[in-house]
Amino acid sequence: MSSGLRTIRDPNAGYEIRVLGDRTSVLRDFYHLLLKRSWGVTLAAISGMFLTANALFAVAYALVGGVAHAQPGSFRDAFFFSVETMGTIGYGAMYPDSTAANLVMVVESITGLTLIALATGLVFAKFSRSTARMMFSRQAVISVVNGVPTLMFRLGNQRGNQIVDAQLRVVMIRTERLADGGAFYRMLDLPLTRQRALSLSRSWNALHLIDGSSPLSGETRQSMLDKEIELQVLVVGLDDITMQTIHAQHRYFAKDILWEHKLADVLSETSDGHLLLDLRRFHDVEPVPAAPR
Repeated sequence: MSSGLRTIRDPNAGYEIRVLGDRTSVLRDFYHLLLKRSWGVTLAAISGMFLTANALFAVAYALVGGVAHAQPGSFRDAFFFSVETMGTIGYGAMYPDSTAANLVMVVESITGLTLIALATGLVFAKFSRSTARMMFSRQAVISVVNGVPTLMFRLGNQRGNQIVDAQLRVVMIRTERLADGGAFYRMLDLPLTRQRALSLSRSWNALHLIDGSSPLSGETRQSMLDKEIELQVLVVGLDDITMQTIHAQHRYFAKDILWEHKLADVLSETSDGHLLLDLRRFHDVEPVPAAPR
C-alpha cells in the first residue's frame, strides 16, 4: 500500500481531480488500469513485463553460469535461454548444466507460469468485457417547445446491436457560495420527459422541461456560467448480444449549452414510406427565435 498524489482524468471533462493522501494497491490498480486502457497499451505492458522478467533471469544465469553451450558471462545467450525457459520452447541447444542454473530455472518456471496466468486472465477479461459505443451530441440546447423552455440533447448507439431497457439519468451540479466564503457543489436530479427506452438502436432525443419545479428554473445563460453549472449524463442498459450490462456517460458544461437553439432533425420519411436516419446531422443545431418575455 502506498499514499501520495493521484490524478483522476476524464476524457469528457475539462478538468482533472487531484487526490492527496490516497492509499492505493499498486498491483490491483495496475490490473484495473490495463482493463480500461486500449489493446495497444495492454499488449505493450504485457510484452514489457515479459521482457523485463527475462532480462532479470538472464542476469541471474549470467552470474551463476552452468548453462550448457552458452558463452560464459554472455547476457545475450542467457537472455535467449531465459526466453526459451519461460516460454517452454526448449530447443535443446542450451540447457541447465549445474545445480545453481537448475535452481534459477525452477524459480523462473514458477514466475513464468504466474505471469502467463495473469496475462491470460487479463486478455480474457478484456475480450469478455462489454463496452458501449455511445455518441452524445456535442452541445445541449435550450429552446421553447410547446410553450415551455426545454433542455435537449441527443444520444445514439454507434453499434449495430440494441441496448435493451436503456435508462437515462441526468444530474446537474452547480457551485454555491457559502456565507463563510467556502464553496458547495450541489447535485440535483433533472427529470426527463422520458427516462427509459425499451430498446435503443440508433438515436434518442432527451428532453427536460424547465418549468417551475425544474432546478434550471430562472436560470439564464450568464447565471449558468457564473454558477459553473455542469450536467452529468449516464445511460445504462443491457447489450442484447452479450447480455451484459453496459453504460456510458457524458458531461455538458455551461459553455456547451446553447440558448435559443434546437437539435436538427435527423429522422425523416422517404417518398416510398420508409424512415431515413441521417447521422451526418447528429451534432447539428439550428437557431430558433427567442421566446417572448
